[in-house]
Amino acid sequence: MPPPRSHGQLHYTGLLVICLLQLAMFTLPAPWNRLSSLGYLLLGIQMLRALGGFTSRHSGVSRHPIGRMAYRLIGLSALSMGSVWMLTPISLRSSGVPVVVLWAVFAIWSAARLITQLAEESSVNRVVLRGALAGYLMLGLAAGLVCTGLETAQPTSFLGLREQAVLADGLQPVWQLNFVSLNYFAFVTLTTTGFGDIQPATPPAQMVSIVIAVVGNVYLVSVLGLLIGRFSSNLTDRS
Repeated sequence: MPPPRSHGQLHYTGLLVICLLQLAMFTLPAPWNRLSSLGYLLLGIQMLRALGGFTSRHSGVSRHPIGRMAYRLIGLSALSMGSVWMLTPISLRSSGVPVVVLWAVFAIWSAARLITQLAEESSVNRVVLRGALAGYLMLGLAAGLVCTGLETAQPTSFLGLREQAVLADGLQPVWQLNFVSLNYFAFVTLTTTGFGDIQPATPPAQMVSIVIAVVGNVYLVSVLGLLIGRFSSNLTDRS
């Protein structure tokens, strides 16, 4: 009889599917690519489902529900502010500031909880690998949303965007915009590829880019170390 699935394994596949669907929506022609706004809402809900109920057997998280409640509160706040921001005209620049702060905290905290959750897995299987991949895509998509909020709050934070001419009028709501370029930049920065076609031009944008690159590297190193260590331990136990 196979071992029962952990809390995380029950949600890893759903998180990965939503991340892949969000990336697929970015490739759709206008106006269908505007569905990506709804995709971010679904992504946040799934992040809370997958990581908001996690309790660690070893780190003592289960004995401190305050941290779990605080995580859920940050997640709900990020979702609420993000939803309001999507309906706000671009001219209300300040509406993007809380989105940047809340989603940055929510995404980094989610990655930390996912790493801890992966460390609790007794073995490495396909579902666990899906969770690790979903976490990386989750970070990239959240980083794209943070960059989008920063660009709307402070125009021309990033140079080389195709959408900057549209941003100039400031009349339409945020959800009608196509921010494929900023999500592309976020993933390029997360992987530290650095093509250079889009450049952070202001100090906040430059600092956000540094944080994205650092968080991406820390996540990869941590998850790869955990998975390789767990896989090697399983091979040793079998032999």
